[in-house]
Formats: sequence, C-alpha cells, structure tokens
Amino acid sequence: MSNNNNPVGSKIKGIRETKNLSIEQIAERSGLSADQINSIENDVNLPSLGPLIKIARALGVRLGTFMDDNDALGPVVTRAKDRESDSSISFSNGATDARKHMEYHPLAQQKAGRHMEPFIIDIHPTDNLDYKLSHHEGEEFIYVMEGEIELVYGKEKYSLHQGDTIYYDSIVKHHLHGAPGKSAKILALVYIPF
Repeated sequence: MSNNNNPVGSKIKGIRETKNLSIEQIAERSGLSADQINSIENDVNLPSLGPLIKIARALGVRLGTFMDDNDALGPVVTRAKDRESDSSISFSNGATDARKHMEYHPLAQQKAGRHMEPFIIDIHPTDNLDYKLSHHEGEEFIYVMEGEIELVYGKEKYSLHQGDTIYYDSIVKHHLHGAPGKSAKILALVYIPF
C-alpha cells in the first residue's frame, strides 16, 4: 500500500478493537484466514475489494469507513489538482508479487453515509496472469478513460477500450486488469448495499 495518509489496515484494526472482536472472530465471520486479516491490518498486503468488503460486513460497517477522511453531510467536490497530488491506495488485486498493479484514487472520502464508492483507478501493465477471481455483494460500473482493459466475468472475458463502459453484478466472480502489456485509467463506481 502506498498511502501513508490513509492507513486502511490500521483503521480496520481500530474498528475491530473498538468492537472488542478478535482477529479469529473476524476471520470466522468473513471467511478469510486470520493470517490474511493480520497482514491487512499491518498494511503488509491490501487485497482487492472483495476481501475488504467481507471484513466490512464482519465488522458491521460500510466499506467506505476504511477510507473516510471526514464526515461531510453535503456535496463533496474532489478537484483534479488535488486528486493528482494525493496519495493513492494500491491493491494487490490477488497478485501477491504485483502489489502496485492498480492505484485507487478515492473520489468521495469526505462524504458521510455514502452507498457508492467512486474511484479513478490507474492500472499498470503486468505480465502476471495468475490472478484470482473475487466476488462480493453489489454492483460495479466501469468507464474506460484511457487505454485498454480486460474483465474476466464468470466464464466470459470482455475487452474494453477508451470510451467503453460495463455495468455488472459483483456477486459473479470477476477480475479486472489491463490488457496484456497495456496500462489504463478508468472511472469505477462500486455500489455495496448495506
């Protein structure tokens, strides 16, 4: 994880401790291993959104709680100049040796009580095709701003280019990555019912 201003792992640990829950209890509730949760809490490895959503459910909080900065009730504006200078959140996306595969730039960290998580995501080229499909409750909408991406969705594979969009149910196993050897920039909206 590259974001020092937004330590997702320590927020998860803080919420878990506030609720007097052990790592083992969260592991049991989420279906993840205790080692994986420990690794996430210590910011050693931040996985794709799927496991984070499972941890959020196990803790009884929104996914956005892990990324919140403040609690603005009104509209939240994120200026392009601020987004470019911010620290992003890097997810491994299931590839343990490619933890810089995707950089997420959250667009609504200050919005309290939100049900959508909007991101600009920079996807870097990777030769690692050993990715792991994930799934979670909710829906996702992707708009390709630059480059080319591939979405493995169930047994299908979709190739998307600049200007293309896709809207899908996240409960179906999926994996999003750049087309082989290509980088991309996408707008992603993740909706998770709470």
